[in-house]
Amino acid sequence: MQPFKDAMLSGRVLAGTFQKTASHDVVEILSLSGLDFACLDAEHAPFGREQLDACLAVARARGFPTLVRTPDAQSAAVLQALDAGATGIVVPHVASAEQAEAVAKAARFGHGGRGFAGSTRWAGFATRPMTEVLAQSLDETVVIVQIEEPEAVEAAEAIAAVDGIDGLFVGPADLAVCLGTNDPTSPPVRTAMKHVGKACKQHGKAFMTFAPDTASAAELQALGVTMFFIGSDHGFMMSSARSAAASLHALDR
Repeated sequence: MQPFKDAMLSGRVLAGTFQKTASHDVVEILSLSGLDFACLDAEHAPFGREQLDACLAVARARGFPTLVRTPDAQSAAVLQALDAGATGIVVPHVASAEQAEAVAKAARFGHGGRGFAGSTRWAGFATRPMTEVLAQSLDETVVIVQIEEPEAVEAAEAIAAVDGIDGLFVGPADLAVCLGTNDPTSPPVRTAMKHVGKACKQHGKAFMTFAPDTASAAELQALGVTMFFIGSDHGFMMSSARSAAASLHALDR
């Protein structure tokens, strides 16, 4: 999984998606799709701990980089995702450098940070020495925070400067609502995204966002985005189903 972190920080364009269906079969299918990564959405989709565990077991077996968007910034949610085998975490609603520091600490081993257990899937179920497992944390684990409020945009430079934070994810829908618009592509949102992108570039952090489809990818890239969360498994199913239905129904006309 280390090459994924390296690719993310290199500025190479990466294509991924949110997985909303709590099924290990979907992870396996996405691993065959050509996508660079997936993100299990434990914030907005019904992922229980056992379902998360099964999905991450398949992801590790397939060598498919898989992130987990945690329900919140609580250290327990971070620990469970990483111990189960997540390549990294995406933590919602981080609006200050202090919050970012707490997230980074929870995801890293150390005094007051991530608790060490060598018997987890991520650590190889007690088959590897502690020194190797600790090194893996530094090499592999990806920590991403979501910028979703105006306060977070204002603090973007300070958040991006936090050691242990690897990337900033702008949540365009929540940010739009906070800015008083129902359009995630509106000028105020785009201006805010440009500001966050500059902060990421200044501090050598990856800049990423959600896009419903690939149509806006070029515009987002111009803002500095290099890592794209395109739609979701639900969206892919709906789009394909609608297209097939429309094509066949056209035969009746």
